[in-house]
Amino acid sequence: MKTVFFHDRNLKGVVRPDGSKSISNRALIALALASDTDPARLLSRISSSKDTATLQHLLAAPPADNLYNAGDAGTTFRFLTAFLALKPGTKILTGSERMKERPVGPLVQALRTLGAQIDYVEKDGFPPLQIGPFSDSGIREISVQADTSSQFISALLLIATYLPAGLTIKPEGKPVSGPYVEMTLNLMQYFGAETIRTADKIIVYPGKYQPRPLVTEADWSAASYWYALAVFADNADLKLEGLSRKSWQGDSVLADMMTRFGISTTCEDDGIRIRKNGSPPKPFFEWDFSDCPDLAQTLAVVCAGTGTQGLFSGLETLHIKETDRIAALKTELAKTGVSFTKMPARMNRQGITYYMLEGRASLDNTPRFATYGDHRMAMSFAALGMLAPVEIENPDVVNKSYPGFWRDLELVGV
Repeated sequence: MKTVFFHDRNLKGVVRPDGSKSISNRALIALALASDTDPARLLSRISSSKDTATLQHLLAAPPADNLYNAGDAGTTFRFLTAFLALKPGTKILTGSERMKERPVGPLVQALRTLGAQIDYVEKDGFPPLQIGPFSDSGIREISVQADTSSQFISALLLIATYLPAGLTIKPEGKPVSGPYVEMTLNLMQYFGAETIRTADKIIVYPGKYQPRPLVTEADWSAASYWYALAVFADNADLKLEGLSRKSWQGDSVLADMMTRFGISTTCEDDGIRIRKNGSPPKPFFEWDFSDCPDLAQTLAVVCAGTGTQGLFSGLETLHIKETDRIAALKTELAKTGVSFTKMPARMNRQGITYYMLEGRASLDNTPRFATYGDHRMAMSFAALGMLAPVEIENPDVVNKSYPGFWRDLELVGV
């Protein structure tokens, strides 16, 4: 457990959030396909997260190894499913107990259609998987479910240029986390793949990636915790290095969100600067998080800490993350007297599910927040330490995406 508190409510300094895990993991897969040498050698400021370290370790495994354990790293598991499908030999790809509860069926079905030999070792539709050698089916166009996880489409895209005739993907259903697919395409193009995106399909032409250096952007998801601290501070003037508004990351929309809470963002050399602009938080905040679900927990905590009524939608994927983030938010916010409730179906608009957040967080008696093995629960609720002391259980869960988080907090006065 950690107790988090500030001696005063002034936030000043310079911080470099960890490198983007999403960019790092995509780049590692692309470079591993392009060359047998260490893919990380071409990446600067790569993420130091546990998830990225796990992927690096598994990509460096000797060819004779037949057991790959992705732990609780969802991106790592899904990207490796597609990557290993193109490799010779038979492999077992497994993960943590929570990973075994996270669906992978749409990705497996798509890969089987293309010629992959994949069997479920335990429960149909879920890890672990037995992945055998690839035998091209001759199919060049597939439909893929897009309303469960964008990682299914990204995993297929990353290997598509190495298929004999490329691949055309037609996403089906309401897409979630769409900017992550755009990130994948941008990275593929950076390494030399030829792609075209139309209104209803994505076309990847056959070819190969060209190894070249890449400086990894800092992580906009990680930046959200610093924005939350700035909202709760009396005074804030903080530089976040490695971030840019011209980003591959969809979570850069955070800067626009935070104007509603009185935080301005300006671009500087090698980073951004965030300051309080003197405007009080708006009394009501509404957002569709379909494109940026990793920001939902931070914004829920920001609304709670400021007493802002929040109306959240686009949270469909939060149930299948590191924990059921909907249930976790409801439980932990209730400790502060804040409610987070699903709206009745009759109050939904156009079939959209809404969640209402109401109340101002009461932080008397140092509340203790559980983290459920979820890095984002720990970092989101830690921001409340700007207002009053709070306790965070199992703080090492931040290693999954931002191992230096607690150290960086100390740099600015925790």
